[in-house]
Amino acid sequence: TPSVTRTVHTQRIRAMSTDTKETRTETKPDDPETQPNLDLPAEEPLGKLTADDENDVVSDASATETDISLSPSQSEQNPEEDGRNSLDDQSPLTELQSQPLPPPPPPLPPPVTETRVSESLGEEESSDLVMEQQSQNPNAPEPNPRARKRRRRKRFFTEVNSNPAFSRNRRTSVGKEVDSEALIAMSVGFPVNSLTEEEIEANVVSIIGGKDQANYIVVRNHIIALWRSNVSNWLTRDHALESIRAEHKNLVDTAYNFLLEHGYINFGLAPVIKEAKLRSFDGVEPPNVVVVGAGLAGLVAARQLLSMGFRVLVLEGRDRPGGRVKTRKMKGGDGVEAMADVGGSVLTGINGNPLGVLARQLGLPLHKVRDICPLYLPSGELVDVGIDSKIEASFNKLLDRVCKLRQSMIEENKSVDVPLGEALETFRLVYGVAEDQQERMLLDWHLANLEYANATLLGNLSMAYWDQDDPYEMGGDHCFIPGGNEIFVHALAENLPIFYGNTVESIRYGSNGVLVYTGDKEFHCDMALCTVPLGVLKKGAIEFHPELPQKKNEAIQRLGYGLLNKVAMLFPHNFWGEEIDTFGRLTEDSNTRGEFFLFYSYSSVSGGPLLVALVAGDAAEKFETLSPTDSVKRVLQILRGIYHPKGIVVPDPVQALCSRWGQDKFSYGSYSYVAVGSSGDDYDILAESVGDGRVFFAGEATNRQYPATMHGAFLSGMREAANILRVARRRISSSASNPNQTCIDKEEEPEKEEEAMKEEEEEEEEEEDSCLEQLFETPDLSFGNFSVLFTPNSDEPESMSLLRVRIQMEEKLESGVWLYGLVTRKQAFELSELDGDELRIEYLREKLGLIPVERKSLSQEGESMISSLKAARLNRQIFD
Repeated sequence: TPSVTRTVHTQRIRAMSTDTKETRTETKPDDPETQPNLDLPAEEPLGKLTADDENDVVSDASATETDISLSPSQSEQNPEEDGRNSLDDQSPLTELQSQPLPPPPPPLPPPVTETRVSESLGEEESSDLVMEQQSQNPNAPEPNPRARKRRRRKRFFTEVNSNPAFSRNRRTSVGKEVDSEALIAMSVGFPVNSLTEEEIEANVVSIIGGKDQANYIVVRNHIIALWRSNVSNWLTRDHALESIRAEHKNLVDTAYNFLLEHGYINFGLAPVIKEAKLRSFDGVEPPNVVVVGAGLAGLVAARQLLSMGFRVLVLEGRDRPGGRVKTRKMKGGDGVEAMADVGGSVLTGINGNPLGVLARQLGLPLHKVRDICPLYLPSGELVDVGIDSKIEASFNKLLDRVCKLRQSMIEENKSVDVPLGEALETFRLVYGVAEDQQERMLLDWHLANLEYANATLLGNLSMAYWDQDDPYEMGGDHCFIPGGNEIFVHALAENLPIFYGNTVESIRYGSNGVLVYTGDKEFHCDMALCTVPLGVLKKGAIEFHPELPQKKNEAIQRLGYGLLNKVAMLFPHNFWGEEIDTFGRLTEDSNTRGEFFLFYSYSSVSGGPLLVALVAGDAAEKFETLSPTDSVKRVLQILRGIYHPKGIVVPDPVQALCSRWGQDKFSYGSYSYVAVGSSGDDYDILAESVGDGRVFFAGEATNRQYPATMHGAFLSGMREAANILRVARRRISSSASNPNQTCIDKEEEPEKEEEAMKEEEEEEEEEEDSCLEQLFETPDLSFGNFSVLFTPNSDEPESMSLLRVRIQMEEKLESGVWLYGLVTRKQAFELSELDGDELRIEYLREKLGLIPVERKSLSQEGESMISSLKAARLNRQIFD
């Protein structure tokens, strides 16, 4: 793998963390109960200090990807020849204390495979399409002569002109277009010339490796690229077919259906996409699903399931959505305020990132995280550039030596695993790296950065598999979202039936469905999706009956779940400068190397002079035992040590927040990592459903390719929505009546069957109306002819409410007709304050764009809301 550059380490937005992990260029640069206004000594007023109220700052998890790769840096200086071994020696060191290594997991298909002419297309006159692209791996073996042979590409896209010269030019153009589309699909996670496991399971082609597969891949890539060119529109099947020959319509249908149902196209928050509904259960009672957790994975899955036609209810223990993605508003005197991401913060790689799609749909500007990160000595002086370059290069070579050791163990079939930290320290001692104080401080900074990337001590990381997800990292810039990631969260949560304050305690599952228990409430559903963090599963906070399979329980315990904390400080003004987004500081004590080792400036995106200090490794755990007051004093001491020698006054912050993710009972940590004895296989095991498709699992710790990232959580929610749809269809199909008998009945007695169905529908409608009438007997808010039912257990202004209004109509003068709609809690109170029902109706239509409808015309979100209200009101209620 390529060596670490002097730019920021590819920042992994660890699902819970908030900043980018950095590798730096040249001088480069949460949560228990809130405790406002802590008493501080009068001589040291620090402004408002709070420990973030839920302990749910998932540390700065938007950490940059550990692109700290394992080959030597180009800029490294040769070590002094003092008789020691050289880091450039090729022989790996193997005498390390080790423990049994988990069986090597079967390799996943890499996102970029060696592209070559497909051997399965037969003779050139029979091939419809041959994709010929250069391998992107510079070390790839030379292709064999047959693979190098250029084959004729038959016309796949519609020809416009039959002139030979024009056709030649067009074929060249089409070839470039196909290659370009393949790169776009590749950025989304699709291999260039093979199928994903999901596609194979979906049987997108009848023969793996055949001509249809090659053609399907081009069609698939074309559809992805077509939608990605305008993510605010709904891509129709007909539009996808426009540029493809009619004879390949079946491939378009297959690819379109797969991409649509698995959330690769037509997803997100654009108005036309939010309003679209798929007809997944025509003529069949749609299954109901309880989603446990309203973090990114849960929100995405719930929204996708609703669009598919499922009835959905979300249970969330917190009083807000977002989970480990959280934005806090900070403010002080003189109008100074800022939005602080105390959880997931950085979009780590914008190419192919679904969060980048959401940003485009919402019209949000992106701020590229600049890769200048100055490093400061404890004295406040800048680190010498020469020494900095030397140690960074040595650090990269140490990682390179570890990589070679790992490779040699694999080649010699040695089933052992050792802690990454132990291997690095052994090589450091053997090769005499960083022996003077300043060099050691610099090396410790890089090691702290690596602990930040993985949310744990290096001694906990598996040397064999700690970086198993590196080949899949998203490309492109790492970016901040102005205003914070709560913009995504609130947009995703809008109109979803979420029950806040409902902590799930147990889940029972069996052949007849699932029961989800929250205190004294019981929710019955066809299927449940568990999206709680790995830390909650490790604690056993949710009981499963029957118990989870042994294989899954063992994977839960093997995988690591780490901690990263931070201090967010709002200052009266920016004293550190507008030209940088990050800076670091060194410490003389290796045991505290992760204590406030990296600072992030959010001034350019938060709305105010906001500075965030990160706490990683061992320091992150000790940090949670300190008071917020002491923590902020320590940060200020460090900042003043850097800036006072320069004549810059560091003021007290007007407000400060300290995260406590390890104490947060809804997360018990920040994000996952591959611990010693674990492997990437454990992520896959966590993702497996149990109970023959009754309970499913999503979240960053179920995503092998993108663990510990916000986009990993997002993609896992999409994945499980598709899996739930597949199982629901299978279950409906297997329980259907004999189709032949049904046909005979319809042919012999069509009128009787139609009458029976009509009577059954009328009975169901009467039962529904009766239940709804009972619900509105005790409304939460009533004014004029309006009455409102709020989302239970939530005081959030943006939580959804079911509104009912009685409208007098000429044909029903006596009783009028009841109409329904969904509004937020805040909007309901605004309506109640208006004078008269006529003004309220006008306000609904003109200001809110809402036209109340009859019960039978209520949207799927409305139906889910009614089901949720019945479940809450009746305490033990089965969905309709």
